[in-house]
Amino acid sequence: MKATTTGVPGGEEVKEGPDTFKRSALLALGALGIVYGDIGTSPLYALRECFSGPHGIPPTPANVLGVLSLIFWSLLIIVSVKYLLLVVRADNRGEGGILAMMALVMQRQRAQPSHRSRPVLITLGIFGAALLYGDGVITPAITVLSAVEGLHVATDVFDPYVIPITLVILVGLFLVQRHGTADIGAVFGPVMCVWFLTLAGLGVKELVHNPAVLGALSPWHAVELFRHNHLHGFLVLGGVFLVVTGCEALYADMGHFGRKPIQLAWFSMVLPALMLNYLGQGALLLRDASAARNPFFLLAPSWMLYPLVALAAVAGVIASQALIAGVFSLTRQAMQLGYSPRMEVVHTSAEEMGQIYLPGLNWALLVGVVALVLGFRSSSALASAYGIAVSTAMVITTLMAYVVARELWGVRRWVAIPVVGLFLVVELAFFGANAVKVADGGWFPLLMAMVVFTLMTTWKRGRDILAAKLRASSIPLKQLLDSFGDHPPVRVPGTAIFMTGNAEGTPPALLHNLKHNKVLHEQVVLLTILSEELPHVPPAERVEVEPLEQGFVRVVARYGFMENPGIPDVLKRCREKGLQFQLMGTSFFLGRETLIPTRRPGMAVWRESLFAWMSRNARSATSYFRIPPNRVVELGAQVEL
Repeated sequence: MKATTTGVPGGEEVKEGPDTFKRSALLALGALGIVYGDIGTSPLYALRECFSGPHGIPPTPANVLGVLSLIFWSLLIIVSVKYLLLVVRADNRGEGGILAMMALVMQRQRAQPSHRSRPVLITLGIFGAALLYGDGVITPAITVLSAVEGLHVATDVFDPYVIPITLVILVGLFLVQRHGTADIGAVFGPVMCVWFLTLAGLGVKELVHNPAVLGALSPWHAVELFRHNHLHGFLVLGGVFLVVTGCEALYADMGHFGRKPIQLAWFSMVLPALMLNYLGQGALLLRDASAARNPFFLLAPSWMLYPLVALAAVAGVIASQALIAGVFSLTRQAMQLGYSPRMEVVHTSAEEMGQIYLPGLNWALLVGVVALVLGFRSSSALASAYGIAVSTAMVITTLMAYVVARELWGVRRWVAIPVVGLFLVVELAFFGANAVKVADGGWFPLLMAMVVFTLMTTWKRGRDILAAKLRASSIPLKQLLDSFGDHPPVRVPGTAIFMTGNAEGTPPALLHNLKHNKVLHEQVVLLTILSEELPHVPPAERVEVEPLEQGFVRVVARYGFMENPGIPDVLKRCREKGLQFQLMGTSFFLGRETLIPTRRPGMAVWRESLFAWMSRNARSATSYFRIPPNRVVELGAQVEL
């Protein structure tokens, strides 16, 4: 079910059928596997890092209660209030994620191109999206590795095999991506339901022996932790932050289920299970401080340890799958919004449009994940690299949410500033605590984000420069038609479709065809495919057909950033609007530009060279738009950037 809110507070989702609660419950079950996999596996390592990590503090009773208090209020303020009650309302026609939010704001400001905040918002949105690629690499590595490390609690025999077992699981995970998750995805929700019930059960088992730990829910214990530990109390926030690292993925996956089911799953199962487990781990530490080396697995009785390791590994795989799918979806959005070159997109399900597979990106992620596991070799070392990227993305989301609240929802400044200020105080504290870990591994996601950000902005800027060059060399179509005069070109039977990014001018390929072949087809279609700042374009509004003079027809097809444009779909809708042609008598003319870097104003030479390299390696328009390859004619031209 898709949400149909319009980006305003209080917008309700449209639900079909009489038993809406049952539908919401089923969707909430599915959300457990897709949306909450990342945040749901945090108990594996979060509390351990607070006391045994490089910036951990001694597990004294006061410190244990203080850390538990920080965890509770972080889950309440950041996850429950910010993301589940406020940010999820900033949906772009049901779709979430930082790029969807950026597109939502851009729609509002499109009529104000001189709006001073527009370039800043675009930069923030793109950098926030780039940061999530680091999350997509680190999450599979840390979740699976921390699960397999549970074997160490039972025996040291498996220690030499922890890394190999982890790599086998991860390689297997990426190998099955090409088959999609249509079949196994149905069990994600029930498996994660078992996982959360196990979390709750383990916590309750220890909690009943030491109910005094419930006093940690008072914020006073958090204040006392800072007062007694000073700088170390601040740095431990880097470990506390690990309990909320799945929030950005939660927001990005909102479009799969809608707002209400995600909220239902959180408040009815995920939040209670997480807090019961964290409190149970805290109760164990109050009883036995030495359990700080791995409090999660030490909660389990000895007979349950191996099944728990297996269940944790499965939960880690599910969490990783959700992040990988999120990166695929994010990349498709970037392609449609013009921030990424075309890549091969494979649909792995005939029923679910959101289930896609990008082969090139999949293998790049696998290389990154394997390199992380081999380079860091433990989940504790990886935890140092985890927080900086996500905390930065959270701050960006908060800043963009403020713009949405002010410009789209009309919230008054005196209301928006205190609310956003509270979130920023908490998130900037997390950011500061994680910033000290840059040298210990935090440099990796930042470096990766800078590389991705550079690639995305270079591609966008390069395409804008190229489009401007092509427009400058083009002529208005009416001027071309008038130039035929008394000596029109020879017309040959059939239909010629010229694809062009400029819906107003004459396609360069058409000019080259006239120059070299000196003929025109009886019917000439000028086809432009545009990407809108909307997730989906209604089918009835997708294609516009405008008859012109002398057998020319202009067709404009519009697709949302969550859709894959394709020539078969465009041609079908053209026929429905009365445009007649025979496919076997139709030729598609595409322009292929050879880009030459220069020192002219626009971009630095190294960025022009990078753009030219990206352009050469982008997927061909023929393949991307699914054009019959035996009907394509490519006409080349050199363009100096």
